[in-house]
Amino acid sequence: MGTVREFFEGLPGRVDPERIAGMNNTYLFEIEGAGTWKVSVADGAIEVTEGGDDADCTFSATEENFEKIAAGEQNPTTAYMTGKLKIKGDMGAAMKLQKIF
Repeated sequence: MGTVREFFEGLPGRVDPERIAGMNNTYLFEIEGAGTWKVSVADGAIEVTEGGDDADCTFSATEENFEKIAAGEQNPTTAYMTGKLKIKGDMGAAMKLQKIF
């Protein structure tokens, strides 16, 4: 997968626009040890910016746990249930994120 930074930098090119058509949400990823990224999804397009402070939904995880989730080695639901992934905000928006990953 590479680094967390590489994951977010390459995210717009990896997502099929048809899968996110009609989605209009913002997500903040606070990755301990790596940084913070804001992912804005607007009807088939994704914009990723470093930093940010306000979003529909905020995800918090350590760098190690996020890398496992992104690589498919850790189920996101299990990570949430065991406290390895914290989610604040709109849970409906959080569920839509499955279309991206």
